[in-house]
Amino acid sequence: MKLYYQHYSEAADSEIALSQSEQPPVIIIPGLFGSTTNWRSFAKKLSANHHVIVIDQRNHGRSPHADSQSYFDMSDDLLELIDMLELEKVILCGHSMGGKTAMVFALLHPERVGKLAVLDIAPVAYPHSHAPFLDALLDIDLSQLESRSAADKALKTAIPETSTRLFLLQSLVGRANNYQWRLNLPVLRSEMDKVVGFPSDQLKEYSSSVEARFIYGLNSTYISEKDRPLINKLFPKADFTGIANAGHWLHVEQPQRVLDALNEFLAT
Repeated sequence: MKLYYQHYSEAADSEIALSQSEQPPVIIIPGLFGSTTNWRSFAKKLSANHHVIVIDQRNHGRSPHADSQSYFDMSDDLLELIDMLELEKVILCGHSMGGKTAMVFALLHPERVGKLAVLDIAPVAYPHSHAPFLDALLDIDLSQLESRSAADKALKTAIPETSTRLFLLQSLVGRANNYQWRLNLPVLRSEMDKVVGFPSDQLKEYSSSVEARFIYGLNSTYISEKDRPLINKLFPKADFTGIANAGHWLHVEQPQRVLDALNEFLAT
């Protein structure tokens, strides 16, 4: 699958600079419901010191739709992109679902990964589900939808948090009575168990010597002390950095602190 991506670099011709650079580029992998759009500001700031590529994962953004959302499929998509760009090694930075994709890729293809940064996610299955969000989006009749504000109003009961609604509505494109979701909602709904899970059984014999940093929000519950032994088993060179006053969306709530932690890791 040919993923959609955007490249950020301070060089005049970013594509030529990418091919000539000796430093591996940083590939940012957004999480569930995320896309290149959500990471534009962060990527521009990170590109002051690194070549940065932001991707849309399958069934998200401008990337193609498919019938599955497994982490092995998303890892294969990433490998196809890296091969297409003729990159020997890359640095991976994944948030949430994107962090799980990055971990699976680093376990399967450690020779292609220079460093691994995982933002606020562990290689475990989570008990909660985002299915209610998807149900609310699926309930909107796009053929009758006249405006984005009407969609926002329709989502208020199921999704009371304004910031969450606005984030989800970034994937709504089109015009009156002809809107469409860039998200493949039916597949994401049917594959939700895979998204919140992790293919631990298939990867239980794997371990990666890639240098890894797990950056997490101190107000988040996605990475706990009990997860660290498993993380260290899969990634023996992993270390941990907590971000104060940040939850799961740490790169939005504390972008500069996350940038500082990421730049420090990449510079060592």
